[in-house]
Amino acid sequence: MASGLITVLLSIVVVVTALIVVGAALCIDRRQLRELRDDLRARLRLAAPAIGLLAVVLVVNSLTRRTAQRLSWLIGVEITDRIFRLEGTFVAWVQTFQTTELTLYFSAVYVYGYVFLLVFPLFAYLALSKQRPLHELTIAYTANYALGLVCYLLFIAYGPRNLGIAEQFMYNVYPSSRFLTSAVNTPTNVFPSLHTSLSVTVLLFAWRTRGAYPRWLAIAAVLATSVAVSTMYLGIHWLTDVIAGIGLASASYWIGVHGADRWREAVTSATPRLAAAFRSRP
Repeated sequence: MASGLITVLLSIVVVVTALIVVGAALCIDRRQLRELRDDLRARLRLAAPAIGLLAVVLVVNSLTRRTAQRLSWLIGVEITDRIFRLEGTFVAWVQTFQTTELTLYFSAVYVYGYVFLLVFPLFAYLALSKQRPLHELTIAYTANYALGLVCYLLFIAYGPRNLGIAEQFMYNVYPSSRFLTSAVNTPTNVFPSLHTSLSVTVLLFAWRTRGAYPRWLAIAAVLATSVAVSTMYLGIHWLTDVIAGIGLASASYWIGVHGADRWREAVTSATPRLAAAFRSRP
């Protein structure tokens, strides 16, 4: 299993790197790339507080995944039946449009397109002379993961494929993806869809920065829509999960826009005090 997971991760790195190169050629001006090269260290230093917070939340999510699942069974509410009563076999209906070409497309979007959609704007916004969009997006990512973890603790839900009402098309055309999904997902973490929430968050920021990157807005719109549809086409999420993911994206976008400056100011003001306290230790 470990070798299979490593192979999948390497393929993601190679494909996403190639997509970033293409995306940069299409969306980012050469002058911006030269300025980024000359000013990279200073920009990374400015982005460090927001990136550091995101890294902490990601590590906590990773380390507590199994523990959180056990805690969820103690305090959470099982909502799978309620979701099924609400929307019935909508996902099964979506799968009636299945073709080999669509399955290949949505599987590629779910694995590779999704990662590219999240990573590319970090690079693109780092290339801007004003770093505010990068800080806002990073805080919005953090809010998505943090609020998503809370939702997974409070709501227990199995996806359509776990109930046997949807086919697992992705594993038919891309069997090695099992290694990735089993490593990063748990069966009851479907409400809301983080794939949808993070993708829509990127789309909202692409609209916000459309003046700087008009082509990226078009690319993000296609990819974000495709990711949301892929989660249902592949039987992973319910329509309810997708709608909840859009709501989570809206909340996270608001937090990113209004919370980035406050977080940076808090870290900036706390850093001298922490440094002084460290120096005063015997």
